[in-house]
Amino acid sequence: MRVALGVEYDGTRFSGWARQVGARTVAEVLEDALEAIALHPVSVVCAGRTDAGVHAIGQVVHFDTGASRPERAWTLGVNTRLPDDVSVRWACRPGEEFHARFSALRRHYRYVIYNHETRSPLLHARAALCHRRLDVAAMRRAASDLEGEHDFSAFRAAGCQARNPVRTVHRLAVERHGDFVLIEVCANAFLKRMVRNIAGVLLAIGGGDREGDWAGRVLATRSRVCAGVTAPPGGLYLLGVEYHSRFALPSVSPRRPLW
Repeated sequence: MRVALGVEYDGTRFSGWARQVGARTVAEVLEDALEAIALHPVSVVCAGRTDAGVHAIGQVVHFDTGASRPERAWTLGVNTRLPDDVSVRWACRPGEEFHARFSALRRHYRYVIYNHETRSPLLHARAALCHRRLDVAAMRRAASDLEGEHDFSAFRAAGCQARNPVRTVHRLAVERHGDFVLIEVCANAFLKRMVRNIAGVLLAIGGGDREGDWAGRVLATRSRVCAGVTAPPGGLYLLGVEYHSRFALPSVSPRRPLW
């Protein structure tokens, strides 16, 4: 049978999602925990691979198993085998046609910026620090130029292996909550480091280093070398993934206001 899981993790001490020789990854510790419950080798497929240092609240994975276990075994049982920085939040059986990656309709990310003149040790590796007061209105106007269907080649990492750079950004919002600035992005799919590169451009505009129309001009170049600095990974969170209602996956609201 096919089992789907909702997974949450703090990416600080992980070298990303996918298994790597000699590196600690989310897939490795999750598969090891699942194997202890299933009593056979398990290979998980995720909705979206996250880079080293990137966090997730609503990662979705699936795996196939011949083991008959109650859903509590795939949550509480697996969690007893997981380290403190990873947790399974829910489990369900969505059917054999479900695929965590290819069945996904939309993916939601949040980039968290701590906008204060001094750093907070409690937010280390969990929010990007920006000392200068950000112009959120300018960032919001610039973000509107990136909404819709575009070729996002200028916002993809050099090692991105996606064949098609065209993506549809359904929503790109910038909000201030006291000393925090949140960048919310919803798209059908993302290129490698696309959200962090968007955040880097918006930070440059909000900080006054670039003019408000720079985001649109960067997009038009379709060249990564024109897009500036990639924002640090610690501020990025995979909030959740949308699927068709026929799969009946649990709906888990992300924590507010930050993560």
